[in-house]
Amino acid sequence: MRELRGCSGIRFFVVYLEVLTIAKLDHQLNEEIRDKEVRLIGADGAQLGIVSSAEANAMAEEQGLDLVKISPNAVPPVCKIMDYSKFCYDQKKREKDARKNQRVVEIKEIRMSPSIDTNDLNTKVKSAQKFLADGNRVKVSVRFRGREMAHTNLGEKLLLDFAASCAEIASMEKSPKLEGRFMAIFLTPKNSK
Repeated sequence: MRELRGCSGIRFFVVYLEVLTIAKLDHQLNEEIRDKEVRLIGADGAQLGIVSSAEANAMAEEQGLDLVKISPNAVPPVCKIMDYSKFCYDQKKREKDARKNQRVVEIKEIRMSPSIDTNDLNTKVKSAQKFLADGNRVKVSVRFRGREMAHTNLGEKLLLDFAASCAEIASMEKSPKLEGRFMAIFLTPKNSK
């Protein structure tokens, strides 16, 4: 982060962000491969055996393709003859498709008090069912205030009734548990997307 000063004493902050990739595309290419001998794989995937790196580089250049070190830790290292730019393009396309198909499950929270009325409870149940239909997890919590702490059994009954009313589309992960002044349960959708 770098601070810049503008006119009339206004400060600007410039933040530099790096884009992280799933797979690193750091491969040694062509003349960068300095190993004595390598195990060579042809452009069609056929094993060509163990050859010197100069000979493998000459074969790749003869075909108009690149020599790429795929497995540097193997003995001898494995190299493949391929079109490296097409390989990078396909790799980035696969990463993009993986990110597109990835689904982030959110945890939605519904808070109640032990003295909630039936209509309010029905409204909360409907909103929880909507969240569960969208594929999100739901945390249902009851907050106890003052003298309500003496009647935690009412909150537990309320949470169990809430879970029973959502039982068609959700399953309860754990039984109600008291943590401080809150008692909570987690509901997960049965048919996860």
